[in-house]
Amino acid sequence: MGAYIITGGRSLCGEISVQGSKNSSLPILASTLLNAGKNAIKDVPDLRDIKVMTDILNNLGAKATKKGNLLEVDSSGVDNWEVPEDMMREMRSSIVLMGALLGRFKKVRVSYPGGCEIGPRPIDLHLKGLALMGVVLKEKHGFIYAEAPVLKGADIHLDFPSVGATENLMMAGVLAEGKTIIRNAAKEPEIVDLQNFLNRMGAQIKGAGTDTIKINGCASCELKAVDDYTVIPDRIAAGTYLVAAAITRGQVTLKNVVREHMEPILAKLREMGCKLECGEDYIYLKADTDLKSLDSLRTLPYPGFPTDMQAPMMALLSTAEGTSILTETVFENRFKHAEELRRMGANITINGNTAIIKGVRKLTGAMVEAKDLRAGAALVVAALAAEGKTTVIGSGHVERGYEKLEENLLSIGAEIVKKD
Repeated sequence: MGAYIITGGRSLCGEISVQGSKNSSLPILASTLLNAGKNAIKDVPDLRDIKVMTDILNNLGAKATKKGNLLEVDSSGVDNWEVPEDMMREMRSSIVLMGALLGRFKKVRVSYPGGCEIGPRPIDLHLKGLALMGVVLKEKHGFIYAEAPVLKGADIHLDFPSVGATENLMMAGVLAEGKTIIRNAAKEPEIVDLQNFLNRMGAQIKGAGTDTIKINGCASCELKAVDDYTVIPDRIAAGTYLVAAAITRGQVTLKNVVREHMEPILAKLREMGCKLECGEDYIYLKADTDLKSLDSLRTLPYPGFPTDMQAPMMALLSTAEGTSILTETVFENRFKHAEELRRMGANITINGNTAIIKGVRKLTGAMVEAKDLRAGAALVVAALAAEGKTTVIGSGHVERGYEKLEENLLSIGAEIVKKD
């Protein structure tokens, strides 16, 4: 499982260049299946989830190779539309392969995806939308068989602005006959990034970043490969490093960031009393000794506060003066880190989907376990401020979303070692 061993109590200070976005890279890699060409994508982070996706692409017949932060995908040789079950179960995001494979082959077989156990994340919205596009769905023995004799555009209203469903329907719509409209679409920056990549291929999509996306499908079009594309910076990794500096009452400058993507996080850090300075491509944070609690922090789809930052923020609020109320509205069962933070001396009470956090003067080192990706990040953040030594078991979870985490933290003054 691996573990991080962290000696806390050091005030972090320095500069970090933020990795490319994991949540942009995965659907963009899946979408290369649509163009049957040689693609080159920059700033793809070196993460376990990225490796799983490249392994899946190679299994389907593509040639995906990573050279530093450049990932090249030649999808011309793809001849397989069945995604292996063991690979699907390794990563939740693998479900976005459905839209791309349906666009290319008009059929696909997948199993139900895996990933972090943070509560039900049903794919009903994906399947309902695809069914409206003429896809015939059959479920047998844990597999989903989908086939579209004719993949056609449709007017689709999502019951919830699901990021994955929006991405799948966008990819399916590119090579469908006629126009597809996705209403109540997810508005995350990663959706805009996928639209930009697909349009570079020759797709005709507009509206990403709003709640209505329109796709002019072209069933007979031959999409072109994209030979030079850079994914957006990872706003969740950036937010985690800001929180790490804040909890240690330090200061950090982040390079390779998009301020607009970060505003929901920056607003709450300002409210707590952090000093922030933002430029075109950097964010500087300085945290003084006393940080204030938050009367209300509620996770919401973008442009609300991101659910992926809820766990690191809980760690930070555990050290703030006063009582904070944190409500998780996106995923059930995403408070697994609260129990582990309590082992470190945090005062947290869980009531359904709400956490009541009373700030303590200090956290103390302990042996804790990361139950999922963002919970692991929260425990690392807490350990950086805790008195004494903390062992965070389950570094493999954290490596799914953070590139060179210990190296970056070491560079700004942390005392951290990773052991396999």
